[in-house]
Amino acid sequence: MNVEIAPSILAADFGVLREQVKLVEDAGAKIIHVDVMDGQFVPPLSMGPQVCEALRDMGLHLEVHLMVERPETLQVESFAKAGAGTIIIHAEATPAVDYALDLIRSHGCKAGLAVNPGTPLAIYEEVVPDLALCMTVNPGWGGQSFIPSSIEKVTRLRAIVGDGVVIEVDGGVDAKTAGFCVAAGATRLVAGSAIFGQDDPARAFNDILDAATSRH
Repeated sequence: MNVEIAPSILAADFGVLREQVKLVEDAGAKIIHVDVMDGQFVPPLSMGPQVCEALRDMGLHLEVHLMVERPETLQVESFAKAGAGTIIIHAEATPAVDYALDLIRSHGCKAGLAVNPGTPLAIYEEVVPDLALCMTVNPGWGGQSFIPSSIEKVTRLRAIVGDGVVIEVDGGVDAKTAGFCVAAGATRLVAGSAIFGQDDPARAFNDILDAATSRH
């Protein structure tokens, strides 16, 4: 099973953002996770399309996680134009999930659908995204502890979506939790503070990758 680690720049030092991204790229990262928050769907505010524009020439796949209300009204198009390769929306953030996923694809991006820890997985029986993101913490704040019951939820999610969909886990992922996520069916792991919050982000990236793949 091919397992990918997607470092989240939410935890990076934005004063030297490109340098930090280059560190994990040199360690083997091919995907960068961009957490976007609007102060409404989640309380914090974070970054806008300009961050994607600043990184797009580095040749990495930019995965934009929209923790925003009604993403289909503006944000999808803005981030697609800024260089996003994948755009992830939340099932809880719009009544037009199917429309939003189609809109993402119409802009040439992979379409991802995320659910919060307390949200049932039934939405995945109705729509088929390219990527299913299972939040393993409550979205909006970095550095939270992994919710242990999420492992069983990932297993159920894999049974619903089958083998053709990327299952991503986001929240509390580190070298201790990565292997359990992969064993449950996850194929992509987002890690923020466990990578960029460390003294050596490149080594932290490889520690998580090793933990994720050593059980298989």
